[in-house]
Amino acid sequence: MEQTFFIIKPDGVKRGLVGKILQKMEQRGFKLEKLELRSALLEAFIDQHYQVLVEKSFYPAIRQFMTSGPVVVGILSSPKVIETWRIMMGATRPEEALPGTVRGDFAKAAGDNQAIQNVVHGSDSEASAKREIALWFKD
Repeated sequence: MEQTFFIIKPDGVKRGLVGKILQKMEQRGFKLEKLELRSALLEAFIDQHYQVLVEKSFYPAIRQFMTSGPVVVGILSSPKVIETWRIMMGATRPEEALPGTVRGDFAKAAGDNQAIQNVVHGSDSEASAKREIALWFKD
């Protein structure tokens, strides 16, 4: 059984979308292996999570956004869960996400100098999933 890591980002938590997003996951047949609400994320921790983006000019806005409020994190399992969850999430940019995807239905386009607030994150590969699960769930 394959596993992946996910985040319901601060915008999803603030807007009360956690239940709707989890419902989509369960309707798809994903098993929730772990689920936690995390508050007060440290910038250094977010930097570890987004280590490949830290040097990008747009990264400070991501760091500010991801530390702006609580997030829900978890582990999903299912055959081909990484690929399937990424399809279900939709395109990174909300304006490009198709209706029916999580981002297409719930994300809002970002304003100038803001991070993209696209409601969810999911690991993009098996290697990323393993790294992110180990980072967020040290047990």
